[in-house]
Amino acid sequence: MKRIFCTLFVGLFLVNLASAQIPQHSVGIRYGAVYGLGTEVTYQRGLSAENRLEFDFGFNSNFEYVNNFRQDHNSWALTGLYHWLWKLPKLGDNVNWYAGAGGKLGTWSSNQGYDYRYKNGLFLTGSGDIGIEYCFPAGIQFALDMRPELGLINHGSGVNIGFAVRYQFK
Repeated sequence: MKRIFCTLFVGLFLVNLASAQIPQHSVGIRYGAVYGLGTEVTYQRGLSAENRLEFDFGFNSNFEYVNNFRQDHNSWALTGLYHWLWKLPKLGDNVNWYAGAGGKLGTWSSNQGYDYRYKNGLFLTGSGDIGIEYCFPAGIQFALDMRPELGLINHGSGVNIGFAVRYQFK
């Protein structure tokens, strides 16, 4: 009986140790460029040693003057992605690359035109994600990724490139 108990205990410990390679929670900031909402608050939830969920919330508000008329543009979006992770042992134990898929849901509003009437709507995209990350032993993670987005409802298609800094909770 002691052998069975010890074997189960060691087995559970090793499974837990293997699944601890990806932290349960990561929180930080993602700086998007080229196409996207700019800065986003990002959260990652580890599901297993090779899979996780990522959620990003971004808000964009700006204005510009065109022919002495102020034009306001506002939008927000929530992006949800499912990631598959792979280690890059030749670059070190703390380097991963990942790929995933998901979508983005948000709203936009704009007062383009001379009548100052707001036009607004809901948008939806299908998103992919591919990137590389480095995780410091102290719990800080740096990631560089590229997200191709396909506009499904009220949104154009493009590529969102971003750099993220997160803190990992074990």
